[in-house]
Amino acid sequence: MPPSRRSRAAEAAVAALLTLLAAACGSRLPESDFEHRDRGTSTTAAAPIRVGVITSATSPVGGTAFTGPRDGAKAFFDRLNARGGIDGRRVEVRECDDGGSGVGNNECVHRLIDEDRVVALVATTALDYAGASRVSHARVPDIGGQPIGAAYDTWPHLYGIYGSLAPRDGTPGWDGRLYGGTEVYRYFKREHGARTAAVVSYNQASSAAYARLIERGLKAEGYRVVTEQVDFALPNFRAVAADLKEQGADLVFDAIDSHGNARLCAALDDVGAHLTAKVTNVQNWTSTVAEDYKDAPRCRNALWATGSSRNFEDTHQEAVREFREATEGLDTHSQWQLEGWAAAKWFTDAARACAEKGITRACVDGFMQRSSGYTAGGLLLPVSYERLTEPPRTRRTCLSVARWRDGEGWVSQGDMDRTCFRVPQLPYEP
Repeated sequence: MPPSRRSRAAEAAVAALLTLLAAACGSRLPESDFEHRDRGTSTTAAAPIRVGVITSATSPVGGTAFTGPRDGAKAFFDRLNARGGIDGRRVEVRECDDGGSGVGNNECVHRLIDEDRVVALVATTALDYAGASRVSHARVPDIGGQPIGAAYDTWPHLYGIYGSLAPRDGTPGWDGRLYGGTEVYRYFKREHGARTAAVVSYNQASSAAYARLIERGLKAEGYRVVTEQVDFALPNFRAVAADLKEQGADLVFDAIDSHGNARLCAALDDVGAHLTAKVTNVQNWTSTVAEDYKDAPRCRNALWATGSSRNFEDTHQEAVREFREATEGLDTHSQWQLEGWAAAKWFTDAARACAEKGITRACVDGFMQRSSGYTAGGLLLPVSYERLTEPPRTRRTCLSVARWRDGEGWVSQGDMDRTCFRVPQLPYEP
């Protein structure tokens, strides 16, 4: 059975949202602007193949928070075009920055789908995917997007990078509830003997809700759980760090932003806390760790990241080496860049399969519906879209794990295709 990664989707969501007290929503465009129903949009023989990339590049979260998937996808298409494109036709990328707002997102959807007539969206990374229903209504395949919200578990024709088992009938998950596994907690318990885990959050709704989900998962795996909450405006991380040392925490999980994580790590170093692991998520799986955590050398070298894609530092793997060679001009590298690259490859494989009869929205969408077990040449754990009528109670779940080491970067811990567990699936509300 293919692996479940809804917990990773929840991680991506909170990493983006918890730094915001509110996000803009709604649209100033009339519904009639989204009523085009053409399933046969196609390129002519001589024309390029247009794809759209929506990114919250200038969102309130920060200028570089969401650009990784976009940069990875563009690098793939640049390399593809340099090698002749798809069946001799180049891929033309139409970008749109939605500014992190629902209004901007709807405007991007309208422009790319109705005006630019893209065949598909690729590597969508939107803080507020307000236009998701319009994308689905137009039957435009959205391939390999980051599930920051619940859109990829709500609408048909949307294919998130981690897959989905939900019915996707217009309601999130199953009757408004999503499900996530406990594989991360099982891993540290079985592989490293961890028994006491701490969860640090802000006194802010998104942060607190995600912290409760982590706490439930840890308790389901038999951990003693220590919860810590800090003030969003004036966090006292030193007091938290001192208590975690006193409580003897093996692991530290969090529902706080990157800046807060760096300050927490510095405080843990200051009080002399020794951890088995400070566990972070795929959004923080980047090459900038040494700089981001420059004031916390001990905690920095206890950083672990978990996810559902192959470590971007694993250059002995041919597929990763290809990604790194094509992106060597970028200032930094990240796991989200690699996942954006994988999304672009996914579209390319779909388009190539459709080249003989015509690269249309309908044909590409049909390929996506049939692409169960897709791995992007080994970059992803097998992805599927099964549309189950009932949520699974347990699943066999696999995990990609890496640990930061100064001088080495992110070092993979085992083979992600073999680091697998059968774990319970716990419900949560998005």
